[in-house]
Amino acid sequence: MTSLLRLTGLLGGGRAGAMSLCGRHLRTLHGTSRLAAAGSKVNMGSEFRAAALQKTLTTTPKALVPKEKLAFGHTFSDHMLTAEWTAKDGWGTPQIRAYGPLSLDPSCSVFHYAFECFEGLKAYRDAQGQVRLFRPDKNMERMNHSVERLYLPQFDGAQVIECIKELVRTDQRWVPEGRGYSLYIRPTMIATENTLGVHRANSALLYVITSPCGPYFPTGFKAVSLYCDETNVRAWPGGVGNRKMGANYAGSVGPQVEAEKRGYQQVLWTIGEDHELMEVGTMNLFILWRNEGGELELVTPPLDGTILPGVTRDSVLELVRGWGEFKVSERKINMKQIARASDEGRLLEIFGAGTACVVTPVNRIHFKGKDYKVPLDPADPGSQAGPVTGRIYQALMDIQYGVVPSKWSVLVD
Repeated sequence: MTSLLRLTGLLGGGRAGAMSLCGRHLRTLHGTSRLAAAGSKVNMGSEFRAAALQKTLTTTPKALVPKEKLAFGHTFSDHMLTAEWTAKDGWGTPQIRAYGPLSLDPSCSVFHYAFECFEGLKAYRDAQGQVRLFRPDKNMERMNHSVERLYLPQFDGAQVIECIKELVRTDQRWVPEGRGYSLYIRPTMIATENTLGVHRANSALLYVITSPCGPYFPTGFKAVSLYCDETNVRAWPGGVGNRKMGANYAGSVGPQVEAEKRGYQQVLWTIGEDHELMEVGTMNLFILWRNEGGELELVTPPLDGTILPGVTRDSVLELVRGWGEFKVSERKINMKQIARASDEGRLLEIFGAGTACVVTPVNRIHFKGKDYKVPLDPADPGSQAGPVTGRIYQALMDIQYGVVPSKWSVLVD
């Protein structure tokens, strides 16, 4: 199998750091370390097997960036995970090797037709120094859903998670300490066939890179303003709005820049003549209000094929439903209803939810020439988040950092 992958300046002498996985043990020239991968048979065939994982460590580890200087997506750890696939041979050997450039042919289909999807999750260091992942199974499930539409190769999510765990163990010094700090993990799959023309890809690359990052709000919550875009749409029925594909994000940049020119920080995406709410920026959207019937209700748009099924979205819904304190709904809601609720004093809180920020509070929305204010916390005029938004944020963070035991928190042991 001809490889499309070349990582430059990575291996050096390399042999002293070379590792290969056999069964449940990772044998190296320096001893043996355990890899939590099921099975004892190395499978080089068509299926993705964590038991086949090989490691070649960098000979030039980077200096750590002080955590106070970390910016999202700007710093990358020492190693990356890669696995090639071809229609003829299936999945090749997954490898952990030094982080570095990919070498791809200019005709590569990912460049021309956006044959690409990705995921985003984080590793957190708890107060005892242990490293944890948050619901990685949901990310793998969603990535396979994205892959399915692109007709790229699917994989066993549990097997990929074991390889991601080993990547995090390998680069565990890059997982910063402190609440709000984490190691962002970016799995990506691209088509790598060197031909023009829109057709099913016969070769692909799955790779995972990691990036240490600091708190999204380093000095505390900062509520954002939204510009309701009445012209552009993020997704449409029958499209790919419910898949995490790069093309969905590239197409949002122009409207985002225009919103910023008007003095607003994020785009509120809507669809249809009634301006049904979809998402906010790159986040799922939540509204807390007194509905037309007088009930206290938390509403988020339904997963109708136009909305990304966010892991944080799902977590918020399950968490708040467990409280049993107010109505929680997944249903359609439009901007006219929001405007009316604001005018009538029934609009209480709005926030976006996503992996990068957990939750982002909203303080105003521009719609048809008018700004509609979101009161946040009436008891504290200086607050940047409403009480329910803040409570959700703290509850999810407690789980992510192991303060509160939960099935959602997965140890990287």
